Amino acid sequence: MALRRCRTAALGATLMAVSAQALPAQSISLGAQAIGLYTHVDPAPGGGTRDEVNLVQPVAMLRADLLSRRLVAVAMANLEGLTIPGGELAPGDWGEGFVDRRHPHTYAHELVLSGNDLLGTLDGAGQVSVSAGKGFAPFGTDDPMSRPVIRYPVNHHFAQILERAILIVAVRQGPVAVEAGLFNGDEPERPGEWPRISGRFGDSWSSRVTLIPTAGLELQGSYAHVHSPEHRAGAGPDQAKWSASARFEGRLGTHPVYALAEWERSAEADFFVFHSALAEGAWEAGRQRLLWRVERTERPEETRGSDPFRSLRPHLDNTVLGRTRWTILTAGYALQVTRPGSPVRVEPQIEVSAGFVRSLDGPGFDPAAFYGRDRIWSINLGIRAGWGMMMHRMGRYGAMEPGGPSAGPHSHQHQ
Repeated sequence: MALRRCRTAALGATLMAVSAQALPAQSISLGAQAIGLYTHVDPAPGGGTRDEVNLVQPVAMLRADLLSRRLVAVAMANLEGLTIPGGELAPGDWGEGFVDRRHPHTYAHELVLSGNDLLGTLDGAGQVSVSAGKGFAPFGTDDPMSRPVIRYPVNHHFAQILERAILIVAVRQGPVAVEAGLFNGDEPERPGEWPRISGRFGDSWSSRVTLIPTAGLELQGSYAHVHSPEHRAGAGPDQAKWSASARFEGRLGTHPVYALAEWERSAEADFFVFHSALAEGAWEAGRQRLLWRVERTERPEETRGSDPFRSLRPHLDNTVLGRTRWTILTAGYALQVTRPGSPVRVEPQIEVSAGFVRSLDGPGFDPAAFYGRDRIWSINLGIRAGWGMMMHRMGRYGAMEPGGPSAGPHSHQHQ
């Protein structure tokens, strides 16, 4: 009887081990983040100073790795439509009808399903994936929300194509990866809006080539043709966009470092051409982090309505008064106050930015007259609070993240 019990127990243990090996690995990760932010700007549009307190970047994140990562789902809900319906005060920022304010993102910021390693062993160590849903087109650099500086750069709409209905094929072999994607050209006009699928999906496309010559170093070049982004019905001008960047994340001695340098060119209707160059970085020592950014970006000056922070919508080419060039220097300091490895993270951060603006197209728009002077100072005092999984690199789907969730530029700190 005792021998039978032993045999039964051994058989049970064997079956459990076999079942565990046969059952595809799966995991679900959750996280949340928000930033309480005080902003001071001098001068604001119309002259004088302006102060605001807001809750920005309130997001909830989910990542599900299923069938041994053959299927990966990423989702991010963004509640800025509730916390900053009028946008975030930021001189120079523009897009989706906001000027000198960063627009609130849509409630469904990212919702993407990826099928990975579709060829199995047929392509050896290579990776082929297909991703679909709502998210980022394969173009440009990471969403600024996953980068160390709180203040969004002026070039956000030149350097990323976000919140579109996407279909992306990615192929990665060794250090080289190629992505090609179809999406709808129209930008969101309000936080609750979904991409216009009927009549618009597939009217725009992009491709991106990424080279990873060594661990931590990433080089990318991309091109996008975007049909009528500013006019939802499709009657606006098209955009041709180029992007190139170099990104490094690793260590300098014993200190974690992050650095990004990028260049963009965006042409609208083959008439207005805008350039952008940006460099930023972060250096850590223990719980402390120093951060910086230098940006020089040309942006359109659009006809504004009764609200000096809003432009006319829908946007057409005859509402562009000209171009201005914004040069913005930012320096900051952050301190992690919670213990390393804690699932809860609290990080106060201060940033000071000096902006210089000038017109490139004559008297169509006079910055000094509109703002009161052509030098603009801004201060951000924020408390970044997070729980659970770290912010991921939005827009890197399928074969672009073969090792699992890609860490953001500050996600390695204090772990």
